[in-house]
Amino acid sequence: MDITKLPFNQFIGVEHSQRESFVLSLPAGDHYTNHLGTVHAGALMALAEATSGEVLLRAIGHFAETIVPVVRRFECKFRKPATGSITARAAISDSARDQLLSDISTKRRGSIEITVDIHDEADLHCLSATVEWFIAQR
Repeated sequence: MDITKLPFNQFIGVEHSQRESFVLSLPAGDHYTNHLGTVHAGALMALAEATSGEVLLRAIGHFAETIVPVVRRFECKFRKPATGSITARAAISDSARDQLLSDISTKRRGSIEITVDIHDEADLHCLSATVEWFIAQR
Protein backbone atom coordinates (compact mmCIF):
# COMPACT_ATOMS: atom_id res chain seq x y z
CA MET A 1 0.00 0.00 0.00
CA ASP A 2 1.19 3.48 -0.83
CA ILE A 3 0.13 5.85 1.96
CA THR A 4 0.26 8.82 -0.42
CA LYS A 5 -2.49 7.20 -2.52
CA LEU A 6 -5.08 7.12 0.28
CA PRO A 7 -7.88 9.52 -0.70
CA PHE A 8 -7.43 11.93 2.22
CA ASN A 9 -3.66 12.03 1.83
CA GLN A 10 -4.04 12.71 -1.90
CA PHE A 11 -6.59 15.43 -1.13
CA ILE A 12 -4.22 17.29 1.17
CA GLY A 13 -1.13 16.64 -1.00
CA VAL A 14 1.01 14.25 1.06
CA GLU A 15 4.12 13.27 -0.92
CA HIS A 16 7.17 11.06 -0.43
CA SER A 17 9.93 13.30 0.90
CA GLN A 18 12.95 14.10 -1.23
CA ARG A 19 14.96 15.04 1.90
CA GLU A 20 17.37 12.42 3.17
CA SER A 21 16.19 10.64 6.35
CA PHE A 22 12.66 12.04 6.03
CA VAL A 23 9.65 9.94 5.00
CA LEU A 24 6.76 12.15 3.85
CA SER A 25 6.15 15.83 3.19
CA LEU A 26 3.58 18.50 2.40
CA PRO A 27 4.56 21.24 -0.04
CA ALA A 28 4.36 24.92 0.80
CA GLY A 29 1.02 26.53 0.06
CA ASP A 30 -1.31 29.22 1.37
CA HIS A 31 -4.08 26.63 1.72
CA TYR A 32 -2.07 24.98 4.56
CA THR A 33 -1.84 28.16 6.64
CA ASN A 34 -3.77 29.38 9.66
CA HIS A 35 -4.80 32.87 10.79
CA LEU A 36 -1.16 33.60 11.75
CA GLY A 37 0.25 32.68 8.34
CA THR A 38 2.01 29.58 9.68
CA VAL A 39 1.23 25.95 8.85
CA HIS A 40 -2.10 24.92 10.39
CA ALA A 41 -2.03 22.44 13.29
CA GLY A 42 -4.34 20.12 11.33
CA ALA A 43 -1.86 19.90 8.44
CA LEU A 44 0.99 19.12 10.84
CA MET A 45 -1.02 16.40 12.59
CA ALA A 46 -2.25 14.88 9.32
CA LEU A 47 1.33 14.59 8.07
CA ALA A 48 2.43 13.04 11.38
CA GLU A 49 -0.33 10.42 11.22
CA ALA A 50 0.40 9.55 7.59
CA THR A 51 4.12 9.26 8.31
CA SER A 52 3.53 6.93 11.24
CA GLY A 53 1.34 4.76 8.99
CA GLU A 54 4.01 4.63 6.28
CA VAL A 55 6.69 3.63 8.79
CA LEU A 56 4.37 1.02 10.29
CA LEU A 57 3.75 -0.59 6.91
CA ARG A 58 7.47 -0.62 6.14
CA ALA A 59 8.20 -2.26 9.49
CA ILE A 60 5.69 -5.10 9.24
CA GLY A 61 6.59 -6.15 5.71
CA HIS A 62 4.72 -9.30 4.71
CA PHE A 63 1.91 -8.71 7.22
CA ALA A 64 0.94 -5.42 5.53
CA GLU A 65 -1.64 -7.00 3.20
CA THR A 66 -3.33 -9.08 5.91
CA ILE A 67 -3.87 -6.52 8.68
CA VAL A 68 -6.22 -3.72 9.60
CA PRO A 69 -4.33 -0.91 11.35
CA VAL A 70 -6.21 1.91 13.10
CA VAL A 71 -4.96 4.81 15.18
CA ARG A 72 -5.80 4.26 18.84
CA ARG A 73 -4.12 7.35 20.32
CA PHE A 74 -2.39 10.47 19.02
CA GLU A 75 -0.39 12.84 21.22
CA CYS A 76 1.67 15.75 20.02
CA LYS A 77 3.60 18.76 21.17
CA PHE A 78 3.83 21.84 19.01
CA ARG A 79 7.39 23.16 19.32
CA LYS A 80 7.74 26.08 16.89
CA PRO A 81 5.47 27.64 14.25
CA ALA A 82 6.08 25.98 10.88
CA THR A 83 6.40 27.90 7.62
CA GLY A 84 6.64 26.69 4.05
CA SER A 85 6.94 23.03 3.22
CA ILE A 86 7.03 20.48 6.04
CA THR A 87 8.73 17.09 6.21
CA ALA A 88 8.37 14.23 8.67
CA ARG A 89 10.47 11.38 9.94
CA ALA A 90 9.48 8.56 12.25
CA ALA A 91 11.05 5.70 14.13
CA ILE A 92 10.13 2.34 15.57
CA SER A 93 12.54 0.58 17.89
CA ASP A 94 13.65 -2.90 16.88
CA SER A 95 12.28 -4.35 20.12
CA ALA A 96 8.85 -2.73 19.59
CA ARG A 97 8.76 -4.01 16.00
CA ASP A 98 9.74 -7.53 17.08
CA GLN A 99 7.10 -7.52 19.83
CA LEU A 100 4.41 -6.37 17.38
CA LEU A 101 5.29 -9.07 14.86
CA SER A 102 5.25 -11.69 17.60
CA ASP A 103 1.86 -10.48 18.87
CA ILE A 104 0.38 -10.52 15.37
CA SER A 105 1.68 -14.05 14.78
CA THR A 106 0.44 -15.45 18.08
CA LYS A 107 -2.56 -13.31 19.08
CA ARG A 108 -3.57 -12.00 15.63
CA ARG A 109 -3.47 -8.46 17.04
CA GLY A 110 -1.14 -6.00 18.71
CA SER A 111 -0.27 -2.36 19.20
CA ILE A 112 2.77 -0.18 18.72
CA GLU A 113 3.80 3.41 19.41
CA ILE A 114 5.57 5.33 16.68
CA THR A 115 7.37 8.62 17.28
CA VAL A 116 7.21 11.29 14.59
CA ASP A 117 9.07 14.59 14.22
CA ILE A 118 8.15 17.31 11.75
CA HIS A 119 10.49 20.01 10.46
CA ASP A 120 9.70 22.98 8.25
CA GLU A 121 11.67 24.20 5.25
CA ALA A 122 14.02 26.17 7.52
CA ASP A 123 14.66 22.86 9.34
CA LEU A 124 12.98 24.07 12.52
CA HIS A 125 11.67 21.19 14.65
CA CYS A 126 7.98 22.13 14.70
CA LEU A 127 6.12 19.11 16.11
CA SER A 128 6.82 15.91 18.02
CA ALA A 129 4.13 13.24 18.09
CA THR A 130 3.50 9.74 19.37
CA VAL A 131 0.99 7.73 17.40
CA GLU A 132 -0.28 4.47 18.86
CA TRP A 133 -1.60 2.00 16.30
CA PHE A 134 -3.84 -0.99 17.02
CA ILE A 135 -3.34 -3.73 14.46
CA ALA A 136 -5.55 -6.79 13.89
CA GLN A 137 -5.26 -9.53 11.32
CA ARG A 138 -8.19 -9.86 8.94
